[in-house]
Amino acid sequence: MMNIKVLGISTSPRIKGNSDLLLRRALDGAESAGASTEYVRLPDYKVSPCIECNACYTTGLCKVQDDYQQLLKKMLDADRIIFATPIFFMTVCAQAKMLIDRCQCLWAHKYVLKKELNTAGHDRRAMVIAVGGSRSKKQFESVRLTMESYFDSLQMLYAANLFVNKIDALGDIEKHPSALNEAYRLGSLLAATDSPPPQKSIDIELA
Repeated sequence: MMNIKVLGISTSPRIKGNSDLLLRRALDGAESAGASTEYVRLPDYKVSPCIECNACYTTGLCKVQDDYQQLLKKMLDADRIIFATPIFFMTVCAQAKMLIDRCQCLWAHKYVLKKELNTAGHDRRAMVIAVGGSRSKKQFESVRLTMESYFDSLQMLYAANLFVNKIDALGDIEKHPSALNEAYRLGSLLAATDSPPPQKSIDIELA
């Protein structure tokens, strides 16, 4: 049986924020399916924004030296990624966006230099967890589009998402057992190796 490595990336600026708690629950689900998991809290790392120098258009590598290179290795080594973000102004939080934008070098590697990552051909899948305070489910639309582009650059299949709205105050998600249960279930499904990749992303939206 393949030993699946699942990387959980928590981008919330709040310690034990709502998206963070759902991520931890999803990682528990992945472990229940036999996966080895790693939890990363993005605010603990120094990741600067993309400076649009376009050096990666020639090298396929990011010129800015900080903790991004360490995180990139983790992302490329992972068989599965669970990416969790709170929703700010109808999209991912600033911390999440900085990491995503730094993956411009992966976009350049694939679409400018026309090269495949070393992970090409591997069964790599990803899931996104997003939690927002707005009542409107329109907040999920830009998150979905952003994450589709991000996972494409990582050459990972966007396998599932768990979006929850009308959750704002710290710890409110703990009063939402269905969201916690879905996080666990999706984490377990993501880590499974006995089923083929889904033909269509599993799309769960809860209120």
